[in-house]
This record gives sequence, structure tokens and C-alpha cells, in this order.
Amino acid sequence: MINPVRPAKRRISILGSTGSIGRNTLDVMSHLGDREAFEVPAITGKDNIDLLVRQARQTGAGFAVTADPERYNDLKSALAGTGIEAGAGPAALIEAGLRDTDLLLAGIVGIAGLAPTLAAVAGGADIALANKECLVSAGDLFTSAMAKGGGKLLPVDSEHNAIFQVLEENQRQAVERIILTASGGPFRDHTREQMAAVTPELAAAHPNWSMGVKISIDSASMFNKALEMIEARHLFDVRPDQIEVIIHPQSIIHSMVGYCDGSVLAQLGVPDMRHAIGYAISHPRRRNLPVERLDFAKLARLDFTAPDEIRFPSLALARTAMQRGGLQGAILNGAKEAALEAFIAGQIGFLDMADIVAATMDRLDDGRAAHSIEDVYAADREARAVAVAVMRESA
Repeated sequence: MINPVRPAKRRISILGSTGSIGRNTLDVMSHLGDREAFEVPAITGKDNIDLLVRQARQTGAGFAVTADPERYNDLKSALAGTGIEAGAGPAALIEAGLRDTDLLLAGIVGIAGLAPTLAAVAGGADIALANKECLVSAGDLFTSAMAKGGGKLLPVDSEHNAIFQVLEENQRQAVERIILTASGGPFRDHTREQMAAVTPELAAAHPNWSMGVKISIDSASMFNKALEMIEARHLFDVRPDQIEVIIHPQSIIHSMVGYCDGSVLAQLGVPDMRHAIGYAISHPRRRNLPVERLDFAKLARLDFTAPDEIRFPSLALARTAMQRGGLQGAILNGAKEAALEAFIAGQIGFLDMADIVAATMDRLDDGRAAHSIEDVYAADREARAVAVAVMRESA
């Protein structure tokens, strides 16, 4: 009797496994076969060592890394006797990115995710990208590295994944516009006067999606959509004027592509990050996923309104960054991060964040380009410092 040949396991490394994207990725992998179907060369987290250890044991990861170097001994002790290698700190994150893998899920939030993701890119791995900073702060640098490395770039953000699914590869020349949908967040119907009184706790309560505090506040201010506009520019090689945003409170249509013949193709589904994650890690196949099926008979309505850029100026800032080019994306993001941290700490108001970002972008509008990752890091540091200075001057 001839034994059937089992298909080779797909190797998937996960940067940021303890965050919402990472946890949902592991949930999808578990549903699709877990250790029978996948190997995990590397897995990384930050402060939640207990969860990172459980995930490493569950997946049989080869290498587990905490971003916090002070937690190395905690991680190493917890993994003793498992055969799983432990690491900590920025160098270990890069080492995780260098581990031989078929696909790297880039789910680390912030600029810290750039270097380890670029390490995987250089090794030729396919990249399932959930980290915004790779394209917002280092778009030209990152896409050039992807072309050189030879891997595929698979977006995990629900909006960009939706576009990826309906963007007909042989019809790129016919693309007229990219339409990003936005829920509008919890304050889409608030006046500016009401928004001025918003607290971090209110801003962190997203009406449709379950996300981390910072991402939820970014959604409430629509800075997340501003970053997604810049991402779309690099992902799909379109002009800034081809990128539109539409408010769609139900979050059923995840984004759309308009073509020159007037057709608009949309991807729909219930709000669940596992849609995009499952599509990215299974590409080019579609697999059965444990997500709720859309029941059209129960959909009472689908609403759409134009975004108000007076109340949500972050969208105009994204267009400014794209038009100026160079390192303006990194400067916008760095300033936004500094302003966001100050808002969470109660040092500034909700509406102050956009003003601080605008002032920082104007002060650092000197036409610099990113020739290396060090240029991106330098722009990020300078933007944060200038943003802090702007806040002090305004206090």
C-alpha cells in the first residue's frame, strides 16, 4: 500500500502575536489545521509574557521574542525545557524577521515593526502586512525592498485587503479610483464643540471593531484612515487624487475599486479581522473560515456620507503628506504618535492632535527623502521632538 504524500507545512512567522491581529491570526491558523498544517519559525510579543509563552507552546515556535529586553529572563525561564529559543529586544526582533519562513505576518504596532519586517522582505518572504508604518513612514523604501526581495505583499488591513481582492490585476490601467470606507468612529455625528470635550475613554470605544486603545483612538480621530490613504498610494501605485474616503457606518462594505467604465467592485463581509487575515495567509486559495456569514435579508440599510474634513482634518493632512512626498509620511506618523500619547495622558484635547501634526509637518517640510531606514528613524525622532515642542509652546 502506498502512503499518500502529505503536503508540506506552510511556515508562518508572526510579529506581534499577542496583539489583536496576532491573536486572530493564530485563531485562523488553528481552524485551518494548526500544527498539522503550519510551522512557526518565530513569534514575537512585548509585555504579555504569559500569553506569548502559551502561544509559543501551542504553535511549537522555533523562536519566541519579547520586545522588552528587561523581560528576557522571564521569557527564558518560562520556556525552559520546551526547546523553544528565547530572545529579547530590537536585535532579537530583527533576528525573528530573518528566520527562514514562507510568510511573515507583520503585526507589530508602530515604527518598531519596520526593521524586523524589512529583514524578512530581504530574505524573500511573502509579507502579510498589518503594520501601517512600513508604508506610511517608509513607503518608497519598503516597496523598493519588496521588489528586490521578490516576495508578495499581501495587505491585512480590512480596507486594503478588500481592494486587493477586487482589483483586477489585468485591468490596472482601467482603475479610476480607490474608495476606502470608514465607519466614522464614535464621533461621526458630533459637532466640533462636542468633540472638544471627548476623553480618551470615550475615544477608545469603537462602535464596530474590537481593537487596541491606540488604534481605536486613531479611528475616532480618523487618523487611521489618513494613514490608510498613504498606504493605498504605495500598495496600489495610484495617484493621491485617485484615493477617496467615504463614511459607511455599518462597516459591511470594506472598500471599493472604481473603473473607467463606471463599474464599482466592492468586497463585503461582517466586521471581523479574520476575513482579511485568512485571505492573506491562504492566498491564492480561499479557505473555509470561522466567521459569521453575511445575511442580506437582515441588512436594514447601508448608508454612505462624505467625510467632514473640518471636523476630521487628518484626511487633508494625509493628502498634504502625499503631495509633498519624501519623509512627510514619517513626519505625520511620528507627530501623530506623540500627540496621541499626550492625549491619552490627558495633556491635550482631542481636537488638538491634528493641529499639532499640521504644525509639525509644516516645520519639517524641507523636501528630504528616505534613502535608508536610518533616515526614516531620524525623521520619526525629529517629528516627535518637534511635536512635543509645539505642545509646550501652546500650553
